[in-house]
Amino acid sequence: MKRTTLSLASGAVALVALTGFASLTAPGGPADTGPKNPLRLPVERTSLLCPAPSNSDLAQTTYTAFTPKGAAQGASQSKPGTAALSAAVPSSPDAGASAPATTGKDAKDAKGTKATGKTPSGQPVLTLKEPGKPVTATANGSDAPALAGSADGLLAPGWTAQQTTQITGGVGRALLGTGCTTPDADFWFPGASTAKDRQDYVHLTNPDDTAAVADIDLFGADGPLKADTGEGITIPAKSSVAVLLSTLTGTVADDLTVHVTTRAGRIGAAVQATDAKAGADWLPASADAAPSQVFPGIPGDATDVRLVVYAKGSDDADLKVKLASKGGSFTPAGLDSVHVKAGMTASFDLKNVTRGEPGSLLLTPDADDGTPVVAALRVVRGTGDKQEIAFIPAASPVGARATVTDNRDKAATLALTAPGTKDATVKVTSSPGTEGGDPQSKTYTVKAGTTLAVDPPAPSGLKGSYALTVEPDPNGGAVYASRTLAVTQDGVPMFTVQTLADDKGTVAVPAAAQDLTVLEK
Repeated sequence: MKRTTLSLASGAVALVALTGFASLTAPGGPADTGPKNPLRLPVERTSLLCPAPSNSDLAQTTYTAFTPKGAAQGASQSKPGTAALSAAVPSSPDAGASAPATTGKDAKDAKGTKATGKTPSGQPVLTLKEPGKPVTATANGSDAPALAGSADGLLAPGWTAQQTTQITGGVGRALLGTGCTTPDADFWFPGASTAKDRQDYVHLTNPDDTAAVADIDLFGADGPLKADTGEGITIPAKSSVAVLLSTLTGTVADDLTVHVTTRAGRIGAAVQATDAKAGADWLPASADAAPSQVFPGIPGDATDVRLVVYAKGSDDADLKVKLASKGGSFTPAGLDSVHVKAGMTASFDLKNVTRGEPGSLLLTPDADDGTPVVAALRVVRGTGDKQEIAFIPAASPVGARATVTDNRDKAATLALTAPGTKDATVKVTSSPGTEGGDPQSKTYTVKAGTTLAVDPPAPSGLKGSYALTVEPDPNGGAVYASRTLAVTQDGVPMFTVQTLADDKGTVAVPAAAQDLTVLEK
């Protein structure tokens, strides 16, 4: 399907630094014309979107939000700030559920699309009062809506939220988790499926006051799938809709790549995958297409791992495969490299690749000018009728700082990976608990080419859940990270994995110098 899409900056959030800096000289004085490094200032505003949790009456959902203490400096110190997440549904008094999405030219194209949410009460579902202390809210059943919200002032830099849902029975019994994301216009989801035992929905959430229009493309083992619907899906203002993938195509495919773009507006997007035999979880978007990709934190007891890769562009991709574990990096037996045809999705069964030891998968190009790819892992724990799935998309590096919320006592594992040739030093800080406890910090060294899986430093006297903030030493190697949250219910090893990425708490503001010669032009 061909069309022109609206080009928006990646992670199109309102990252606005209200205070500008200029290097000025008095008239007639010497002008400083030397190169200046951009100043980094705290963001003044940021937005987050959370998809509707579940359509199960047995769902129990927890929302947790947090802003790191001391993250804001400079201009934002003058504003106390606000941060809240509210139901992303129409605000008109007679609005019930979100208006149904429409696709294509007539109403029949809306088949397989469901709207979510109830009429809002006008009160936020969750409000953050101060940095450095997480807050939580809960919702039960199938009526919990998608959420949208923003933070400003002191609460904007590093604002993070997590949505965790436990479904205690039925086909979708599982632990599902996803980090709430910033609005954008382009998303790639390798690892989706239209197989008979899968039911995958693409959730689209519009935070704005005007309608957004999105397109969904599917790519299988032979390239683009023919689809009668998927173009021109309207997401009404402040609404969320979910589109069942199997209604977009008649092709039954075990592994697909889903590409979501917007023609107008910005949205949040995520795929909710339900397996009839192995539970359910959220499939977040892959990191931006690149010749190399990193998948941090495969649990050591994974019984099956499947790699799904899509080669973007006009050239095939040839990729080396390595597993970085505690002792170093090595090539999995029988899978030293993979070949992915241009514009197609390929999948590879890695089986129990970790063999009892946590690790991270590394993909690197065979050649220097490798083809960019997007990719994800489907991970299974347990066997038989006691299986559970989770997904690990290709991750971005932690960067300066990253945070993950809803960590629970003796249920969270933090995986840190240094895939390069340089060791990394990482400071990990726990927040106070949502109901009490004192923060703790610990510093870890991650050897180059290895993965370090640790029980994070929980707050002393912990009550409730807590947030973890990860800060790599800028003088060390690049760090990738993920958090695994695991609980056992009726013998089922339920789990969910969230990758950590830079929280974009600061924005670069170029230095400026006075140039009076412009007055002469």
